[in-house]
Amino acid sequence: MPDPQPTPPANSKPPGKSSGDRPKRGDNRPGGRPGNRVFPQSAWLFALLALGLGFFALQSMTQVAEIDYRFFWEQVGSDNVSKAVIQGQTLFGEFKDPPLPPVIPGAEPSEKAAEPLPKQFVVTIGRTGLDEGLRQKLIDNGVYFRVEQEFNVDWIITMVWLGLLIAMGYWLWTFARRTRDQMTGGGMLGGVTRSPARLYEADENTRKTFEDVAGLKGVKKDLQEIVEFLKEPEKFQKLGARIPKGVLLNGPPGTGKTLLAKAIAGEAEVPFFSINGSEFIQMFVGVGASRVRDMFKNAKKAAPAILFIDEIDAVGRQRGAGLGGGHDEREQTLNQILSEMDGFTPSETVIVIAATNRPDVLDPALLRPGRFDRHITVDRPTIQGREELLEVHTRGVPLSEDVDFKKLARATVGMTGADIMNLVNESALWATRQDRAFVTSEDFEYARDKILMGDAREDVLTEKEKQVTAFHEAGHAVLGWLIPSGNRVHKVTIIPRGRALGVTQYVPAEDRHNMSESEMRAHMAMALAGRAAEDLVFSEFSAGAENDLKQATGLARKMVAHWGMSERIGPVAFHTDHTDPFLGREITQEMRPYSDHTARVIDEEITRILTESSDLARQTLTDNRDKLEALAMALLEREEIDDKELEDLIGPPIDPADSPLGPPAPTYITPDKVPATTREQGE
Repeated sequence: MPDPQPTPPANSKPPGKSSGDRPKRGDNRPGGRPGNRVFPQSAWLFALLALGLGFFALQSMTQVAEIDYRFFWEQVGSDNVSKAVIQGQTLFGEFKDPPLPPVIPGAEPSEKAAEPLPKQFVVTIGRTGLDEGLRQKLIDNGVYFRVEQEFNVDWIITMVWLGLLIAMGYWLWTFARRTRDQMTGGGMLGGVTRSPARLYEADENTRKTFEDVAGLKGVKKDLQEIVEFLKEPEKFQKLGARIPKGVLLNGPPGTGKTLLAKAIAGEAEVPFFSINGSEFIQMFVGVGASRVRDMFKNAKKAAPAILFIDEIDAVGRQRGAGLGGGHDEREQTLNQILSEMDGFTPSETVIVIAATNRPDVLDPALLRPGRFDRHITVDRPTIQGREELLEVHTRGVPLSEDVDFKKLARATVGMTGADIMNLVNESALWATRQDRAFVTSEDFEYARDKILMGDAREDVLTEKEKQVTAFHEAGHAVLGWLIPSGNRVHKVTIIPRGRALGVTQYVPAEDRHNMSESEMRAHMAMALAGRAAEDLVFSEFSAGAENDLKQATGLARKMVAHWGMSERIGPVAFHTDHTDPFLGREITQEMRPYSDHTARVIDEEITRILTESSDLARQTLTDNRDKLEALAMALLEREEIDDKELEDLIGPPIDPADSPLGPPAPTYITPDKVPATTREQGE
């Protein structure tokens, strides 16, 4: 009676069709360990080669002297032969003490004549077997000898050579066949010219939909039409609508471009092929183009389908420029992609979705309508989007009642979906290390500081360094508290984090996409306030303000040279395009688009703006010296102060109308308040 089938463990993975569950080669072979060959053919080949090479090496290493019969007879008579073996007409022997070579009359002396012979020798005795005279001679001189049956080794050498030739021929044939298989889809490398695009056939557990994509309402609305087309292509074709061939998703890393592509496939319930742009290129010429052909062929067979190319800038950069010339393997691959996308017929419901965070380096032929018809920007989420992302990523995470998603969303301006997922994970890890049953707002605050400012360092600062750092950060915080800049102070710390000895953390009051000139001047004053506080208190500057100066100078240069915020320069933008030839741009050096006099004026205006901002920071700190010292002393005592403690120390933030920069700019006119004549003129 056969044994009953064992019950699989509770946590065992059910059988499926995913690529990770494919049986390995050799798993169904009887005997031996599953997945491993008992002894591969290549091992037999190398063993045979090693045996043959060892045989010939042994033959070449063993030195044997070939002597004549007279010299042998003399050595036996001199009692210098220890043993002898007779095989037919050949005698193999061994000297007791290797003698010098015999002197040949009439021959010129050589260098080898002064060197003794090898210990082993061979001599031809001229007859088969052992005659009585030689036998008696050997006995009289005490030579150990024996007679053996004649053994011809020539055929052994011939067989070894023949075996080596056969083995080498078999190895070359196997290598050629394996290389051919690799180039045509088989072999141990899985095929060089076959497309490495992976097909995802999602089940209920792995299927992604638009519900799994949070914070991108506008993008999902644009992509919903693609889903409808994949579901009902005939509906669009009846009215003569042309099917979009490609969709280009561009945006910063971590915004969810790959997830969006999977969600489209999940919503439309069609096969999803995925490949990275770098996977097309291989060491063999022409492989990239062949892989492209195979990839599109597989997608057409599975139509309707989605073909997703991630990081398409790896293969789709601009052609014909850059270092290394224009004609290379990457360009051939790109040409094949362009050709394949042009080759779709109206009945082929295959949509190519590509993702990149560098759309500026892509080839124009790739971006034109007819290839990538839709260009969709996947930007960083808004405050509402971040709140939705927090709700999605905290599924399954036990949260404390003090966790406020709206507050967290306001404190995570600029974070992408990947950043927020990392924030939630870091918070859960920290709560676990603290042995908490729930993730609290304190854990989220710790994780946010770790991500934005770095881990707290255990550096031991001197008392002088602590004082300088405390007044430096207090200067930043006081200016940020007293000058309206669109940002508010969230936290001040003198705990070394990352590469900084102290950090003043600001949080935007709202999502901003533009900034006024007064706000820029406020930002520069805030950046230079730490340096001004050092000069005000210690009458000298430190090197800790390097990054502050860099930020302020960069902002002032853009105000003057890019945004026309200087009266002396006027409403002119002096942009210089710094292109990188490695990104597929031209190598030619562009001339500066302005004269030396203009360059000097630009530098003077930058210096003037920075000096005015520094003077504003110093004057504001001088007028509020008590607040500066109170905050610095509190930092020396507590090392970290949040916005609530800051308000208790130095009072509420100043009213914008009382700002040292003057009253705020007039409120921007909204479209509904624009006079009718103006609207008509604008329209």
